[in-house]
Amino acid sequence: MESGAPAAAGPGRRSRKRVRNYGAGRDALLDAAVRVVARGGLRKLTYRAVAQEAGVTHGLVVHHFGSRDALIEEALAHAVRSSLNSSALEPGTGRVADFSAGLSDMVESGPDLQAFQYELLLEARRRPELMPHLRALYEEYFGATRRELSQMLARPVDRGLYRLVFAALEGLVLHQLVFGEREVTEEALARLRELLQQLAADPDEA
Repeated sequence: MESGAPAAAGPGRRSRKRVRNYGAGRDALLDAAVRVVARGGLRKLTYRAVAQEAGVTHGLVVHHFGSRDALIEEALAHAVRSSLNSSALEPGTGRVADFSAGLSDMVESGPDLQAFQYELLLEARRRPELMPHLRALYEEYFGATRRELSQMLARPVDRGLYRLVFAALEGLVLHQLVFGEREVTEEALARLRELLQQLAADPDEA
C-alpha cells in the first residue's frame, strides 16, 4: 500500500469524505461562503455547502459562526473589507490619477467577491432583516469615497456628489463582471478622473 494512502473501508465501516483543510482559518471559511453565494445565490448558503467548499468539517463551520445569520453578516463584512483593500478606492494620496486605479484588477481577480455583494443587495429586497447590516457596511464604501473626494477637491463633499461617484464605480464593476470589457471600464474611469480634475481645478463648477 502506498504510504499515506487512506485505508480501505472495512466491513461495517463507512467511507468518509477526506477533510483537506481541518485547520482552515475564519477568513478561509468566509471566502468559501462568498464563493457558494456567488455561484448559487443566498439560498445555497448552508453550513454543509461552506464546509464542502472549504474542505473542512461541518462542525468547524458551526464552531466559527454559530448561526447562519452570523455567517451571512460576517461574510458580507469580509467582502466589503476585501473590496476596499483591493479597489484603491481610498489611496489617500489626494491625486485624482490614483482614484480607483485598481478597480479593473479587483473585478478580474475577485469576481466571486463582487457577485456575492450584488446577490446580497438583491436578497435584501426580499429579506428586510439583512438591510441594516447591508446599509451599515455600504456606509464604509460611501465614507471612503467621500473622504477621498474631499482630499482631491480640497473641500467638503456633499452626499449627492459622493453617492453619484460611487454609483458610477459600482455600475462599472457590475458591467465588467457581466460583460467583461476591461477596456471599457478603463475608458470610463479615465473620463471620470477628467471630470474630477475639472472640479478640483474649478470648485465653483460643483
